[in-house]
Amino acid sequence: MKFLCMIFCDEKTLDALPPGEFQALVNASLDYDEVLRKGKHLLANNALRPVREAVTIRPREGRMMMTDGPFAETREQIGGFILIEAKDREEAIGLASAIPGARLGGVEVRPVRELERGG
Repeated sequence: MKFLCMIFCDEKTLDALPPGEFQALVNASLDYDEVLRKGKHLLANNALRPVREAVTIRPREGRMMMTDGPFAETREQIGGFILIEAKDREEAIGLASAIPGARLGGVEVRPVRELERGG
């Protein structure tokens, strides 16, 4: 099964980290990516740019509405994602619990819904 692990935290907390602590977090994250890769769990991953660079689009009544920023007002923002393969929910939770970025916020673990074309 595929699971999307969405890593979230308050961007202000991340921005306030001293450079050495930030780099240690980056290094720990890259190291854990390699653990997932070697275990054949890692399908895709990436960090995201700050929410101030985001845009939300909503197609409505034949027009495209755009707003700057994330889709919802929250104290915490999605800072990155890891798409993993796990045998079940419990394994996915175990893998996600070791994601270094979770120390600053948390990780939402959500099963991926595989869509299939119907006839």
